[in-house]
Amino acid sequence: MNLEFFKKTRILDGGMGQELLARGLVSKGTLWSASAILEKKFHNLVTDVHLSFINAGAEVIVTNTFVGRKIRLIENKVEEHFNYINEQACILAIKAKEISKKNILIAGSLPSQTDTYVEDKRDSTSIEKDFYEQAKIIGPHVDFFYLDVVSSGREVDIASNIALKLNKPILLGIHIKKNNLLPSNETISEVFRKYKNSNWIGLVTACVSPEIAENCSSEIKELKIPFGFKANLWKVDEPTPVQTFNTAKYDEVGTNPNVALGKRAYVSGKLFYDFSKKLVEKGATILGGCCETTPEHIKAISQLK
Repeated sequence: MNLEFFKKTRILDGGMGQELLARGLVSKGTLWSASAILEKKFHNLVTDVHLSFINAGAEVIVTNTFVGRKIRLIENKVEEHFNYINEQACILAIKAKEISKKNILIAGSLPSQTDTYVEDKRDSTSIEKDFYEQAKIIGPHVDFFYLDVVSSGREVDIASNIALKLNKPILLGIHIKKNNLLPSNETISEVFRKYKNSNWIGLVTACVSPEIAENCSSEIKELKIPFGFKANLWKVDEPTPVQTFNTAKYDEVGTNPNVALGKRAYVSGKLFYDFSKKLVEKGATILGGCCETTPEHIKAISQLK
């Protein structure tokens, strides 16, 4: 792919997992969107959601592999399906692209390998092993990796080096708290300067509130790298794993995460456009949504192209 792709304004997709649940996915345990890969009856639903975002104006769709991380599958006692879940999610994204007949890119979601919104404090060898095992499955099917909601510079470094070895560009999706720091208490600037890698093609604040995305935009702009956001519409503006989602496992019906986190149902496409426009005026070129953002929101911000 063109490594300068994100130097122009580009539209990413919105929140796959919550959109699947809104359209009728029945989640098992804490697998959420991965349930749609394990159960073939939901495969067309995954493709349809991808297509909805493409038709709304997304130039990049992200594979449904966020919950394909091994630790979550082990917790739900379905780890034997690790390869299948990650490969099949890529196949469904490719199918959506082919149906659309549009020249979109496919980003491989490479998420934090433990809990979301917290630093992975395990030894580096364990983190590298988990990142690599997922990346090597996804890599052959995607244009680049999207480092999906990571919370420390060490994770950024490990994943970036794995992507480099696999000859893939990487878009950094870094999670930020209200204090403008990563959960590891590092600044974005510190991470950038310490771990800068030649295959980075952009940096977004990932699964953060619109307010947090806006507050840290000035700092990111100074780094001279294409930047933007994948903003969520959770009601809480600083989600953590401490907020209990549910303790069900795969053989039980799970709970939608918005039961614990709430959602900003009042944020229309117009309001999401207004927020995005402010970021574009600050220099952002990578515009997208995360949890609870819908094709309506993506269609609205696609007008900023």
